[in-house]
Amino acid sequence: MSEVYFANLRARGVKDNVINKIARLYRKAGLDQTFSKGDLVAVKTHFGEEGNTTYLRPQFVAKVVDLVATGGGKPFVTDSNTLYTGMRANAVDHTYIAAKHGFCYPVINAPVIIADGLRGLDQIDIPVNLKRCKSVKVGSAAVQADSIMVVSHFKGHMVTGFGGALKNLGMGFGSRAGKLEMHHEVHPEVNQEKCIGCGICAKNCPQQAIKVVKKKAVIDKKKCIGCGECYIVCKSGAVNPGEWTDPTAIQEKIVEYCYGLMKGKANRIGYMTFVMDFTPLCDCAGWSDSPIVPDIGVVASRDIVAIDQACADLVNAQTSIANTMIKKTMGPGEDKIRAMHDFDWTVQLEYAEKLGLGSREYKLIKV
Repeated sequence: MSEVYFANLRARGVKDNVINKIARLYRKAGLDQTFSKGDLVAVKTHFGEEGNTTYLRPQFVAKVVDLVATGGGKPFVTDSNTLYTGMRANAVDHTYIAAKHGFCYPVINAPVIIADGLRGLDQIDIPVNLKRCKSVKVGSAAVQADSIMVVSHFKGHMVTGFGGALKNLGMGFGSRAGKLEMHHEVHPEVNQEKCIGCGICAKNCPQQAIKVVKKKAVIDKKKCIGCGECYIVCKSGAVNPGEWTDPTAIQEKIVEYCYGLMKGKANRIGYMTFVMDFTPLCDCAGWSDSPIVPDIGVVASRDIVAIDQACADLVNAQTSIANTMIKKTMGPGEDKIRAMHDFDWTVQLEYAEKLGLGSREYKLIKV
């Protein structure tokens, strides 16, 4: 049974603030044992899209960076470029928005390095020969790093149910080609009755696959790459993910990308996840909807499957907040994740466990 360490957000003095709790969790979970002196340590996080306000606070990431540096590692903060058009589609815009959101000196004492380079083309193919992928295409900096510290914000996601450590590592380190491969099963559709013809989806489509015809958006499915940007930016709720060729494929592909990234890094990856601001959509959205449940705490582990399972359980153990995406109040034990996005989010956990990435059975240890 894997160990997952948990700290709540209650504080009665300085020693109980979140920054000090991060340090205690880091040591209790043995994250200081995932790298050696002189190692280049990739601190994988998400800088948040412009307009989003619930991305992970840079002060939290900064503490992890300081702990790595104190232990003799050489940390750099990193993410890969996005598939869709936005402020993170190339390294120039990406590093700009990272700095604008506080991921820069003197807040964080480490450089920001975009893992897949200027235009998302700096990738390394890692053979995996698994169910969905023969190889995975990931940002070169992720492979070249000696160790990885995965620092995640646990939140909802429109095609995976939730975004945690698995998605942060697998999808997050995928190059543009890798992200395209993972999203390939998604085919968005437009509800013509709801569409107001504003054109924002067409403006943000990276493939110019959308046109406004007679004041209604129309998607050219031959050009569509399934990135989901139209779904995210649509203000009228007219775009939906549509029929998927296989709704489980994207979750399993993300897991296979994690599998590839873990090759050659046995016992050299640590995980810390913040279960707060649990919004319906990921931090790629250019806005933040109201959180579904109250802020819960911080968890740390050496097991990527156990930490995601624990975070999902912690969320579903709460009573939902009124006036959110979930229309009715849901009590402890009810599945808030599925209530937001109606599909089976456990697929990723089951498949990751099957591939030997970790265990869904865990012991939650309060720190």
